[in-house]
This record gives sequence, C-alpha cells and structure tokens, in this order.
Amino acid sequence: MLTVHHLNNSRSQRVLWLLEELGVPYEIKPYQRDPETMAAPASLKAIHPLGKSPVITDDAGALGQVTIAETGAIIDYILDQYGDGRLIPPPGTHDRLRWRYWMHYAEGSAMPLLVMKLVLKASATKAPALMRPMVRPVVGAILKAFVDPRLSTHLDFWETELGRSTWLAGDSFTTADIMMSFPLEIAGSRIDFGSGKPNVEGFVRRIHDRPAYARALERGGPYAYAAD
Repeated sequence: MLTVHHLNNSRSQRVLWLLEELGVPYEIKPYQRDPETMAAPASLKAIHPLGKSPVITDDAGALGQVTIAETGAIIDYILDQYGDGRLIPPPGTHDRLRWRYWMHYAEGSAMPLLVMKLVLKASATKAPALMRPMVRPVVGAILKAFVDPRLSTHLDFWETELGRSTWLAGDSFTTADIMMSFPLEIAGSRIDFGSGKPNVEGFVRRIHDRPAYARALERGGPYAYAAD
C-alpha cells in the first residue's frame, strides 16, 4: 500500500490531490505542526532523516518497498508507477517542454521567494519585544527593496503565461498545475492579487473546482490555503 505521511497545511496536500486525480489507492498517516513554531513534529524523522513532508512509503510498486521525499520526486515516482501516461503532455511537444519547466520552477524559483517573505515577516513579529522597533524597519526595507519587487515580477509572469492557455502546460490539466498550486495558493494568502491578475485568480478557482481536489481536502483534513 502507498502511504502519504501528510503534514497539515503543507506541500503534501498536492500529493493527495494527485493520487485522487489518478484514482490510486493510498493511506494517510497524519502529522500536525507545532502551533507555536509551525515546525513538523520530530516523529517525521522516523520516516525520513530530514523530518519534512511530503514523504511517501510504498510497497505496492514495481520497485518494492521505497521511501521517497520531495514533492517533485514523489510526483515523478507516482507517474512512473501508476500514471499510465496520464497528466503529462506527449513527449516531443512544446507542451511537454512547458510541463517540465513548471515542474522545476515551482520549487526552484517560486517557493524560495515566498518562504523568504514568510520568514522575514515572522522575524519582525517574533523578535524579542525590545528588538522589534529595530528589526521591523530592517525587514520592511528588505521586503521593499528585494523580495516584493521580485515577487511582483513572478506574478506578472504567471499572469502572462496563464493567458496563453487554460492550464500552465497547455489546454490539458497536468501535474505542472498540481505542482504550481501550492505557490499560487501561498501567494494568494500573502499577496493581494487585487483585480489586476484575472488569469491567476481564474487558475486558482479552476483547481479548487476540481472534484479530485475536493476529495483530497476531505481525506487530508483542514487546509488553510483552499479558500479563494
């Protein structure tokens, strides 16, 4: 059986969604973040040394018992073992190139900036009280000079690319859209898209409207980024 070691409000929601899209049987072992630090529990280290989610274990595939971490690697494995060519554009096509790009871009380019914004804002609010008057202006200056302008560039890029086709890798839904769901949902929770990003907003609505997405939420439990 394939088991998803699922952490609340995390990237592992994408793995549940993919499995629901493909109709692959799976079990969930749930983990909860520390409410103060938002860190994953130490028990995840028993599954993988880094103690991060998502992680899957599987003894039903052709490779026998395996443990796999990292969302992109997990998606590649699931597609190889259970995908039967689904949710991926045909080889030798421009859509396949776009698909490969977005599969790497999601964690390689989009998430680092979003995590940086989260960490900086958290440092301003969680610094010792006497230091906050000094920390907040510094954080604000870094966000204004470095992080926010770059995020704005990426948002404009998403808006343009989503104007080219219904989905990120063409007019058919693929795992590129699943990979990019988390960055776009996170961005929506931290950045006001306003009325200037209709393609981005439409994409988020479309993924939330998918029946498999709803089934994954039902099985995975509360997920803070599911609201449009």
